Amino acid sequence: MTIVGITGHANLTDTTTALIRHGIRAELAKFSGAGLVGITCLARGSDQVFADVVLDLGGAIEVVVPAADYFDRIDDKASRERCDAYLRRASAVHTLAYATANGDAYLAASREVVDRSDFMLAVWDGSWGSGTGQAVAYAQSVDRAVVTVWPDGATRRA
Repeated sequence: MTIVGITGHANLTDTTTALIRHGIRAELAKFSGAGLVGITCLARGSDQVFADVVLDLGGAIEVVVPAADYFDRIDDKASRERCDAYLRRASAVHTLAYATANGDAYLAASREVVDRSDFMLAVWDGSWGSGTGQAVAYAQSVDRAVVTVWPDGATRRA
């Protein structure tokens, strides 16, 4: 079994989403099947693309929920339904002890993903000031391998 965690930017352009999907698939294809487990917080953007690819490859997903109100904060009905569908398919859900989703809860969730993973995929443009940069820094500090997926032409929404 191979356990892969994801950290990545949420504000991806449509073109970047397609590039990222291809990049994630290329990295995970060697682990496809029942032995692949992807760990995600299901944030929009990179996390959900990752979850789709893991499931498409026959793997399982585990979800780390940063706080009790995390999914209640999703205003868009379609986005909420998408998260509910992922949760129904999850092989495990790990909810952290935070009542409110905030920066501390998100950082703790990122660390939980890293700690539960054999290695990390980072959909990351290299900006250290981002939450993704913080997760990469933590992964490196605990000697977790990080594979960056940021293809040529990838951009973030402003």
